[in-house]
Amino acid sequence: MADEQRIEDSAQAALAVTIYNDDLALIKDQRLVKLGPGENRLAWRNVSVEIRPETALLNAQTGGMDLTLLEQNFDFDLLTPTSLLKKYLGRRVDVIRANDAGERTTESATVLAVNDGVVLRYDDRIETQLVGHLSFPDVPEDLRDQPTLVLHIDARQGGEGKLELSYLTGGLSWKADYVADLAPDGRTMDLNGWITLTNASGIGYKGAQVQLVAGTLNRVRPAMPPPAMERMVAMAAAAPMPQEESLSEYHLYSLPRPTDVLNQQTKQVALLSAPQVGITKELVVQGQPYSYRASSGDGWTPLPVASMLRFVNQGGSLGVPLPQGVVRVYSKDSRGNAQFIGEDAIDHTPKNETLKLKLGESFDVTARRKQTTFKKLAGSSAYDYAYEASFAMELKNAKAEPVSIIVRESIPGDWEISNESQPHTKEASNLAAWTVAVPAEGKTQLTWTARVRH
Repeated sequence: MADEQRIEDSAQAALAVTIYNDDLALIKDQRLVKLGPGENRLAWRNVSVEIRPETALLNAQTGGMDLTLLEQNFDFDLLTPTSLLKKYLGRRVDVIRANDAGERTTESATVLAVNDGVVLRYDDRIETQLVGHLSFPDVPEDLRDQPTLVLHIDARQGGEGKLELSYLTGGLSWKADYVADLAPDGRTMDLNGWITLTNASGIGYKGAQVQLVAGTLNRVRPAMPPPAMERMVAMAAAAPMPQEESLSEYHLYSLPRPTDVLNQQTKQVALLSAPQVGITKELVVQGQPYSYRASSGDGWTPLPVASMLRFVNQGGSLGVPLPQGVVRVYSKDSRGNAQFIGEDAIDHTPKNETLKLKLGESFDVTARRKQTTFKKLAGSSAYDYAYEASFAMELKNAKAEPVSIIVRESIPGDWEISNESQPHTKEASNLAAWTVAVPAEGKTQLTWTARVRH
């Protein structure tokens, strides 16, 4: 068998890391290797602990080496006192003890068991409690101090050149985070985006060219996901911004320069900076469809008034594909201090699409609704009916300035509004909407009657 050659990461010539949204990354690790003709065993050290060995691919990049991969083994059983002891199950070790005077004695014993403590057989007895410490003659070959992929390859001729090992791994992920700073007039915002990289793969990637893929890939899922690992946080900003391009049905973001992504680290780099993005603030009340199917005698029911922020992903400084993430919104108080006013998640959003963020619920603007009448017009079952239901909604405004509230009602089946205190718009097949003006420190009542058929 060919002698094993250790390929350390100090021989690394290039390193590229492509990270996907969902705990997946593609590693391309290029190292300088010297091979002899015939069979070679390469111990490619310091690969990811979360490597998927079945995805490993070895290619010769330079040197004209003609290689055939015969076998590969991923050795992930790392050297620890416990793992070393387990490897010596049934084998002899030396037990070294020292007395009060510092004199050392050595006695040989066989390791019988290592579960819940060690069991040792001496020549004349068996002991279950270790007094002293153990001495081992060597480290077994299959016990590594680093995660190692052992490659058994055949080279038609010897030589020196660069080999690239590519593989998929878990433990690496990224997400986008956004910060929106509202202007005092509430008409524009400054939007800044950050990419957050998290590395829990068991090793660090130094001087790597990092690329990020935004989009949802189809993957074959294991029955149970691996347990989450603890993560530490470190902050770092990168400029200029990442370059963006299309990649099949996804979008690819390339960081502008090589960076270190250390193990158990979260790193942040700048994604975008978009000043003075036009926004629209909205107050929205959303009704539910169940009250159109049955009589309700509950009287007035309070409904939350959602504070919404809407903007379009377009313009010179925006207008780029936005990866999914969380947008956190800040507004300045009377002293000019930025205060947090809410957050919401966005999906992957192409350019020219409209985004709506729910920031919270209004304190000063309130709404309540009640069913005023309900009668059955026709039908004999829950799936063959015609009903008519009337409603009243009271909207109150405690602010010192007037507000406009959007009232949306989800109405099931085939419906029409037969009577209303102000005109509605049909936003969707099951959605009626009214825009209601409410005076400062005043209230407005909206009424309507709907006929529903199913």
